[in-house]
Amino acid sequence: MSAKTLMIQGCTSDAGKSALVTGICRVLRRRGQSVAPFKPQNMALNSAVTVDNGEIGRAQAVQAQACNLPPHTDMNTVLLKPNTDIGAQVIVHGRSIGNMDADTYHHFKPQLLGKVLSSFGRLKASYDHVVIEGAGSPAEINLREHDIANMGFAEAADCPVVLVADIDRGGVFAHLVGTLELLSAAEQARVKGFVINRFRGDISLLQPGLEWLEKRTGKPVFGVLPYLHSLHLE
Repeated sequence: MSAKTLMIQGCTSDAGKSALVTGICRVLRRRGQSVAPFKPQNMALNSAVTVDNGEIGRAQAVQAQACNLPPHTDMNTVLLKPNTDIGAQVIVHGRSIGNMDADTYHHFKPQLLGKVLSSFGRLKASYDHVVIEGAGSPAEINLREHDIANMGFAEAADCPVVLVADIDRGGVFAHLVGTLELLSAAEQARVKGFVINRFRGDISLLQPGLEWLEKRTGKPVFGVLPYLHSLHLE
């Protein structure tokens, strides 16, 4: 079995990637599909213990719960737990391998790509679907070399991408168009469309913007998600 895959990338941090992946996982599970979450690289202090006695990001544990699965270290290959402004504890497959400053870790990342793809391969072989969460933004030009978290992973794993942006912060069209423009031609082709998150107000007033965005980019807006006041995922 080889799973269908989809990667959710955000125009910014806190765009709604974790919640969107969680929601997609739960929808697929309710439709009778087997599904697993995956995040190649996560930076977070909030972590969870896994069924194989490792440690992963808390968001991936919640996503596993949405899939009716126990959290497993394959769901988050690399976890970075910041301990200074320029350094972090590096956890790989649920186990700490030590502390690294940012520059050391940046040059260490190529050694981690194989481990990330191994985790992903095991999930892909075991489930109908794997829903992948990116980290931060794919348009961080200074971090594109050796990237394992966003487009670097998507290209290595050959998976389609949906971009999500937070309209509540303002500038949503600039976020989406700007992010797309900063990607290479191959990366742009990998983006299949957009999701706009945290909308509140009259949706009819947004429609002209959606039509402009689709005409400007040639890519569809798959959905506009409402601002959910009662949403309290860990």
